[in-house]
This record gives sequence, structure tokens and C-alpha cells, in this order.
Amino acid sequence: MGSGIAQVAAMGGYSTLLYDVDANMVEKGRVAIEKSLQTLREKGRLTSDAQQAATSRLRYSTAIADCIADLIIEAIVERPEVKTGVFRQLAELNSPDTIFASNTSSLSLTELAAAIPRPDRFVGMHFFNPAPLMKLVEVVTTAKTSPAVAQTVVAVALQMGKTPVVCRDSPGFIVNHVARPYYLEALRLVEQGLADIGTVDTLMEAAGFKMGPFRLMDLIGNDINFTVSCSVYEAMGRPLRLRPSSLQEQKVKEGALGRKTGKGYYRYEQS
Repeated sequence: MGSGIAQVAAMGGYSTLLYDVDANMVEKGRVAIEKSLQTLREKGRLTSDAQQAATSRLRYSTAIADCIADLIIEAIVERPEVKTGVFRQLAELNSPDTIFASNTSSLSLTELAAAIPRPDRFVGMHFFNPAPLMKLVEVVTTAKTSPAVAQTVVAVALQMGKTPVVCRDSPGFIVNHVARPYYLEALRLVEQGLADIGTVDTLMEAAGFKMGPFRLMDLIGNDINFTVSCSVYEAMGRPLRLRPSSLQEQKVKEGALGRKTGKGYYRYEQS
């Protein structure tokens, strides 16, 4: 996700730094971006000049001291203590005017904001996977987010070629709240033996959905999807209709996380 966000930022005309503490992850991100840009050029969706321009705007680093910018978008592990720790480090390095955005899909932005400096400069900027292709970006505000900050992030998303939707912080925001029944009801149908995975996906795609729930969960990552389900379930007071699936929990325990591990509800060839 981080490399995808960096790619769309560079394609939108922004000088962009992709940072990770792990040099292998930085290199993996660089390779993924260059491969994606090349694919877009080969498909005629990007000119050679635009490809070169986007590439020239990108830098890569494992040094947090390099992370000085007008806007910093965090896309790390879904653990609040890790996120807030990084934000506090970044706040010490950056100007008071720097905007900090989290790509979290399941954590409370209000709770994150309470644990970091300058909560008025903090906002959610939730991209969807794969970031270079998915148009929607949820711009999520808290009670402390400055309206000017929200407006700036909306403008940035538009410059990136995205469709921003502004919403207030709430469990699952908009998309992940609305989408829970799509995943959970499909999982229950399979758990109860009423249909198999392939049949559910085929039927939903025939009904007009671009991707069936199981193919979509494999694309998102079963660990991420399960974490979001658990988060929304807890935040909403544990309603029975939103109870996380034991089938998906088992997939996570097995490491069958979807495309990124080569197997989930389906099997995939690793590139």
C-alpha cells in the first residue's frame, strides 16, 4: 500500500519520498513502483515522458531524518502504539505546518490524534488497494482536525487523480462499515455449507459486483480484512450481525493471507 500511495503521489506531480525502516521493503517498493509504471506505459495509460517524470520525483530512504515534508502519509502496521510512536518522531523533525495523515482502515483516528502532537494537523487519508487503480480516498476528520487541513488533503487527493470523500471518524469509516455484510454474509454461507466459495463469487460477479467477496478478501489480505471486522465489531458493541468469521480467523492463523502469500481462499502464482 505504501508503494502504491507513493506512486500516485509522484504521478500527481509531487516530490515524493518512500520511507521504511527495512531496506528490503524499500527496495521491494521501488521495484513495484517501477514495474507498475512500466505496465501503465505498455498499456498506453501513461506516456514515456510521464513515466520518466514520475520516476524522477521519487526518492527512497531508510533514514527517518529524511522524512521532512508538507504532507506525510503513514501506511504501516495496524497497531496504534506503533503509529503514534512514529508520528511523535516525525513531529519533532517537521514544521508545525506539516500535515500528518494515516492510511489506517480500522483504527480510531480520534484515539490516535489524542496521543500525538498537533492533532489539528492530523487526518485520515484512507486509500484502497491497489492504490494506483482504485479511485476512492476517504478523507477522515476528527473533532480536532482543522477544516483547512481537510480541504488541503482533499485538494491533494484530487491532484493525485483520486475521488475524495470526506467523512467523520467512526467505526470502519464509510466503506469498511458498509462492506462488512458483503464479506461476513458470504463467509457464513460457506461456513454453514449453503454454498462453496467459487459459487458465491461467481454469483456476486454475475449480479454486477466487479469482484466476488472471497477474491476481494484475497486481494485486500485476509489479515487486514479480519482485523477490520474485529475492530468494527468491538467498536459497535459486538452485534451478532457483525461477528467476525471463524473461517477467516483460521485463514489468518494458517498464514493464508491471499495474493501476498500465494494462497488464501484461492491459490496464486508468486511473481
